[in-house]
Amino acid sequence: MSSSPGNIHSIIAEYRPELASFEDTYKDVHSHPELGKQEKRTASIASAHLESVGYKVISNIGGYGVVGILSNGSGPTVLLRADMDALPIKENTGLEYASTLEAVDENGETQPVMHGCGHDVHVVSLMASATLLANAKSKWFGTLLVLFQPDEEHGEGARAMLDDGLYEKIPKPDIVLGQHLVASLAGTVLVRPGICMASADSLKVVVHGRGGHASSPQDAIDPVVLAASIIVRLQTVVAREIGPGDAASVTCASIHSGKAHNVIPDEVVILINVRAFEEDVRKKVLDAIKRIIKGEAIASGVEREPEITTINQYPRTVNDENSSAKIKNAFEEYFGKEQTLIPPRATASEDFSLLATDIGVPSVFWNFGGVEQKRWKASRDVSDGSKRLSQPHQANYAPVIQPTLQTGVDAMSLAALTFLGAV
Repeated sequence: MSSSPGNIHSIIAEYRPELASFEDTYKDVHSHPELGKQEKRTASIASAHLESVGYKVISNIGGYGVVGILSNGSGPTVLLRADMDALPIKENTGLEYASTLEAVDENGETQPVMHGCGHDVHVVSLMASATLLANAKSKWFGTLLVLFQPDEEHGEGARAMLDDGLYEKIPKPDIVLGQHLVASLAGTVLVRPGICMASADSLKVVVHGRGGHASSPQDAIDPVVLAASIIVRLQTVVAREIGPGDAASVTCASIHSGKAHNVIPDEVVILINVRAFEEDVRKKVLDAIKRIIKGEAIASGVEREPEITTINQYPRTVNDENSSAKIKNAFEEYFGKEQTLIPPRATASEDFSLLATDIGVPSVFWNFGGVEQKRWKASRDVSDGSKRLSQPHQANYAPVIQPTLQTGVDAMSLAALTFLGAV
């Protein structure tokens, strides 16, 4: 049986560690971001901390993945997850601890690096929550798994850990829990039962033509014109093939071809992103995209079929209904009903749920806010665009440290205690 809300409240208040040192760690992690598959420093910080507070630590799972195990008698097994990787963005926050680092990405290109999606907050919140729960061992029983995941931004980290035998190295959890920072008022928590985040598929399309001189277009098969036809036609997929009651998006985010003003190139590369909430809609959109690309290529008389490659895939995120209700009730009791919100479905995507669906156990993923109150109130004036909030994946994204960090610590600890056995 899990702890009562009132009992959990007192446990968190009594055993939460002093957060000043964790604020310093947050600034350090923020100023030393690492791209996906390169999270060596961040992983070492997390693993060293877990060892210092009594966890058995297993490192280098699926890359730089780390799991801390705290066994505390027979009972439920609960997994808490945080992601570690940063983004190839040049930071423009003006913070004294802003990142100035660069790194070589997986394509061999040097990129600026920034924690522009809150993963630094996720890491430090989970470190502090792991400390709180270790301090409070006398108040719960079961097994606690604390997982720091690499490479979420490429959608490959969770799968890499699973493929590296994650659940052969650690106990299988009864439930998987995770959270993410969003541009909501600091101190708020947001949890939605059922479908809460969309699936995402990114495709690389190479259409082949026949190059030539711009003075003799009749001797060429122009892949630029073909690509333009494909891009325009793809805009009809959602508008004309998906019903008004469903939701999906098709974005042609990048198109590259040619280097000279008077040369018709041989090929064009298009990058496409697809999002959907329902699996049947997802399949229908992807099938339509492939059909249109191949059809337009045939209409252009190509001599070589287009190449369509999946770059990455994210599953949709579906929160277990019963478990979500328990967490929502616990959040309302602890944070208050006004601070506990039900967000709309988000078209953002995550690979978090694979950690649960791969072994058939429930999961819950919620959000917490990081916007300072004054900025939040100012942003409500929609007539003034200058007051618009910065969002994750933007160069000026800068969550306020407190009460953001404490909210993340308390929410994760609260959720864990909701499912661990109560003494």
